[in-house]
Amino acid sequence: MDSSQRAITGTCFADLKPPLSDDTIKAALDSGFEFCTPVQVATIPLFCGYKDVAVDAATGSGKTLAFLVPLVEIIRRSTSYPPKPHQVMGVIISPTRELSAQIFKVAQPFVSTMTNVNSVLLVGGRKVKADMDTLEEGGGNILIGTPGRLSDIMQRMEVLDFRHVEILILDEADRLLDMGFKKQVNYIISRLPKQRRTGLFSATQTEAVEELAKAGLRNPVRVEVRASESSSQQFTHSKTPSGLHLEYLVCEADKKSSQLVDLLIENKNKKLIVYFITCASVNYWGQVLSKIPTLKSISLIPIHGKMNQNARDKALALFTEATSGVLLCTDVAARGLDIPGIDYVVQYDPPQDPKVFIHRVGRTARFGRQGRSIVFLLPKEKDYVEFLSLRKVPLQKRKCSENASDVIPIIRSVAMEDRAVSDKGLKAFVSFIRAYKKHECSHIFIWRELEIGKLAMGYGLLYLPSISEVKQHRLYSDGFTPVEGFKLQDLKFKDKSREKQRQQNLKERKEKREEEEKRVKGKKRSNNASASNDSSKVSKKRKLTGKQRQTIQTAEDEEEMALEYLLLRKQKKGLITEDEYFKRTDLIL
Repeated sequence: MDSSQRAITGTCFADLKPPLSDDTIKAALDSGFEFCTPVQVATIPLFCGYKDVAVDAATGSGKTLAFLVPLVEIIRRSTSYPPKPHQVMGVIISPTRELSAQIFKVAQPFVSTMTNVNSVLLVGGRKVKADMDTLEEGGGNILIGTPGRLSDIMQRMEVLDFRHVEILILDEADRLLDMGFKKQVNYIISRLPKQRRTGLFSATQTEAVEELAKAGLRNPVRVEVRASESSSQQFTHSKTPSGLHLEYLVCEADKKSSQLVDLLIENKNKKLIVYFITCASVNYWGQVLSKIPTLKSISLIPIHGKMNQNARDKALALFTEATSGVLLCTDVAARGLDIPGIDYVVQYDPPQDPKVFIHRVGRTARFGRQGRSIVFLLPKEKDYVEFLSLRKVPLQKRKCSENASDVIPIIRSVAMEDRAVSDKGLKAFVSFIRAYKKHECSHIFIWRELEIGKLAMGYGLLYLPSISEVKQHRLYSDGFTPVEGFKLQDLKFKDKSREKQRQQNLKERKEKREEEEKRVKGKKRSNNASASNDSSKVSKKRKLTGKQRQTIQTAEDEEEMALEYLLLRKQKKGLITEDEYFKRTDLIL
């Protein structure tokens, strides 16, 4: 038994009133849970006493068992127990596939103690027909899943009987609404009987959550449990776990990547999560960090929302089972996931939504354990520290490491060897700027004050791209050091087939340009011949100076880069595929 649980509360599951069934208590013990957390002590008796509950508790406080235990107890005591195969008795809604899968896994030991009760996981990433076949053949008494897939199944399958639903759980309710699932959630609620128990669980209460509580709960008991500062259970208003040590590090944009690598080396035998603001950033840093010699012994595992579900599941399972390593991710892994043994949470990019900060750091210091977290800030973002402090999230300053090795030359050398890496870096760089513009704390994260030159250096870019934000607002571009002798047209793909295609595109483009030049020259000769008939004096054509030729070439390069980033925007909006983007940018370059 984990001794850290005794420090949370001295109450066992067997001590709760009304008493839990022996099977439920045994399932808890077999799963490694003997002592309850504060939120479980406060919630389970109310829920089992047939009260609706609206629970506001710090992340990592044990909310999952706070609703799973009442769920099995209420179903076990129902007059419809044991249910028929297609008789739905419980519904659990959560915002992400990963969280739904985690709840499903934790629920199995408890569900297995009930007679003829079958739980089914319903999430995206697989065909709806496969889920429908599973339900058609084996039925489903407890449905656990994301609102999109659950509402879809409910609309398609008349065989499912929802008249006997005893309990509805809305987990991470604020996130359900933030992600735009209000319509689906309301539909699911409308299909369920009013005579049911409902639990709404969230780490942060918002106006939208309040509205949902009014619509879905009947005279709910509000439960608010915050982090405990000591084993004496004196609760404060802190929104973060008591065992969490929070830090911030201020450094220039061109030093961030070197500071990150230094921190990863320092904690190479630990388990870390590193958060980035975009999927493109995860892809890029996952590739270049793996090429840095000092990080070779560290397992780097990327995960983000644009990966297919199978790849996401494999990445999460690999990291969960690992004793050390680094999960590089977006906020797809910020909520609810209980990955054991997280020692350190690193926020390389602060989240767009400040509420997500709490959920990110809550991946560590769970269930009374110790953990650390650090957020990287640029010098002009220091006000974020005071902003969080006013919201009961105090941070301590950490100094930049003076011994951190400069990794920019290594990253650039990797990009020089493969055009694909350079393209990923550019995509990550542009996506970061676009995401930065959407920060909800825009008075702190002011995108027009970004130092683009230093930022590009921090990404290890080979050249400073010309994008609309830079052109229109003249962002500060000092601090970028071009690669000596670098010519973009000479940068090759390591993949031979892609490089062959690029060369073919270049050849076609050159031929097309030569044909156009011939046509223009022919037209000019014709015009000149006509003009010579009207004038006896024809000035000789002067040769262009070196400076004039350079000006013309620069203008052409800028035009090409502008077109490249226009295509990048189209690819990001889904107007063209990634393959089409690469093919058409090859034509440009």
